[in-house]
Amino acid sequence: MVETEHKIEFKSAEIANLWTSYMKETMSICIIENFLSNVEDREIRSVLDFTLQLSKVRVQKLTSFFNEEQLPVPDGFSIEADVYIEAPRLFTDDFYIFTMQNFAKMNMENYSYALSTCARFDISEYFTECLNESSTLFNKASKVMLSKGIFIRAPYIPAPKKVEYVQKQSYLTGWFGTRRPLNVIEMAAIYHNMTRNQMGRTLCMGFSQVAKSKEVRDYMIRGRDIADKHTEIFGSILSDDLLPSASAWDALPSDSNVPTFSDKLIMSIIEALNGMGIGHYGKALGTSTRRDLGAHYTRLISEVALYAEDGANIMIENGWMEQIPQAPDRDQLANKR
Repeated sequence: MVETEHKIEFKSAEIANLWTSYMKETMSICIIENFLSNVEDREIRSVLDFTLQLSKVRVQKLTSFFNEEQLPVPDGFSIEADVYIEAPRLFTDDFYIFTMQNFAKMNMENYSYALSTCARFDISEYFTECLNESSTLFNKASKVMLSKGIFIRAPYIPAPKKVEYVQKQSYLTGWFGTRRPLNVIEMAAIYHNMTRNQMGRTLCMGFSQVAKSKEVRDYMIRGRDIADKHTEIFGSILSDDLLPSASAWDALPSDSNVPTFSDKLIMSIIEALNGMGIGHYGKALGTSTRRDLGAHYTRLISEVALYAEDGANIMIENGWMEQIPQAPDRDQLANKR
């Protein structure tokens, strides 16, 4: 830690990032332990083992940070309470490695943000280490996917031959008038959001089969249909420009309907993906200059936000939503006097 004349206490940024990381790492351990109970491919098992060890070490370090600052350690998730290890296989090996690659993507985004917002040097060092490890995981998972021919690639375009500048306002046209082709930034965003929706659709489809509560099953079916619709929308945008869409993900769930995870964990996984999805749509909205794309992303963000709010209500009603640390309610404190 950087030597200072005064103690650098945790601020809201440190607490927020450590709390969020603890929840996600305990969630990851539960998911990966289930995957490891039935994975068959040796290369994919190796990546799962690597990811599991990363998460276990991180949970230990995060617990130490909380204890050193005398902060309550979050409950998070556990194998005993949230995983049915003996349950039949729900997903395929190909889906396992696809999920690990996406875990790495999400972690790189989360840890980059955490690193940029924390002031304590020991916390910055921790998140730097996590960021490097997540990059390593992404490369490991991608290498396996490339070797097996299951890496979903972005659409191809011919290489540009010269630098050009925008000449007319029609560059921004979307719904009306002559619409320009998609640029590579817009294509990359569509591809990324398409593949994430494919993963979400498969997860919701599988979870709808194994959730105990009818309310949770119905919520998963709704999520499956939303993800399927969004995938079709992105595919149609590419098709309109005669571009190939990202390959359809065909690693569908098995026909098992035996509970695999607790309903609490199932809902928490989808709620986490909802939050990431809204963020990715927002980023795509900010980098897409065609008006029709902006309208699409605005509408899709609203739909996912409503879905996420309904999911949060289900979690609150069932006592599954662990409260994030928050500022004291000053009015309430004053009224108590």
